[in-house]
Amino acid sequence: MRYSYKTNGTCSRQIDFEIENGIVTDVSFMGGCNGNLKGIAALCKGMKVEDIIERLKDIKCGFKNTSCPDQFAKALSQIKTETSD
Repeated sequence: MRYSYKTNGTCSRQIDFEIENGIVTDVSFMGGCNGNLKGIAALCKGMKVEDIIERLKDIKCGFKNTSCPDQFAKALSQIKTETSD
């Protein structure tokens, strides 16, 4: 299933991603640090949602309270909560 998440507090504005059977199959960030975010997306493809959340949550960017990876973890956590009901 395809999802979109509006980020908060980061240079990227939105994260579009796809999950099939608990596995992230596609990720793209709109805005932000192009090369770094392409790298994060490539590393996350094929990973379990739970593993990505565990690895990326609470990562900070400079003096910000969040980061693009942290926002992706939040997006996945939100989807996981919504679909487990």
